[in-house]
Formats: sequence, structure tokens, C-alpha cells
Amino acid sequence: MKKIALFALCISIVVSFFAFAAAARTGQQLYESTCKVCHETGISGAPKFGDKKWVELDKKEGVRELTKDAIKGVRAMPPKGGCTDCTDAEIKAAVEYMIKSAKKK
Repeated sequence: MKKIALFALCISIVVSFFAFAAAARTGQQLYESTCKVCHETGISGAPKFGDKKWVELDKKEGVRELTKDAIKGVRAMPPKGGCTDCTDAEIKAAVEYMIKSAKKK
């Protein structure tokens, strides 16, 4: 009986993990739900969405450093832009989305 209960518990953990992984937000979704508040208007010096400043930042710091800054918070931006339930991968996707927004113009 204990083996069956343990097996059922393991299955539920695995299913939960895959359900969580599948629910990851895209960069665009995260931008729209969280980042847009500041990056649309450039409040407190935040680089605006679509601004060439993103290309400059990407060349100067790279995605890795920009993502680190977004995760830990920088200047007026709180850690993860205030998105306490965001994963590091979701933050990276949002950073990449904002960089791409500037490259399209």
C-alpha cells in the first residue's frame, strides 16, 4: 500500500512540474502584463519599448547582463520588475522581446 501511495505522489509531482513548465509566459505576455507599465512611457528612465536604446544596451551589455539586471532590479526597477512569480527564463524572454522590438524599426 505504501508503494502505491508513493508512486501516486511521484506521478502527481511529475504532472505538476510539466503543467507548470507548459504554463510559462512568453516575452510578449510578460511585457504586456508587467513590463509595459514602465517601459511603454519610459517612467523613471526605463528604456521605452521599441526605442533604439535597447539595441545599444544589447551591444554594450548583452542579453545575459540585461537579464541579470532585470532579475535583481536596477535603478528604480524592483527585482523582476515586481513580478514575484516570474521565472528567470520568463524574465529573459521579456528582455529579448524588448530588444527585438527595437530591431524591427
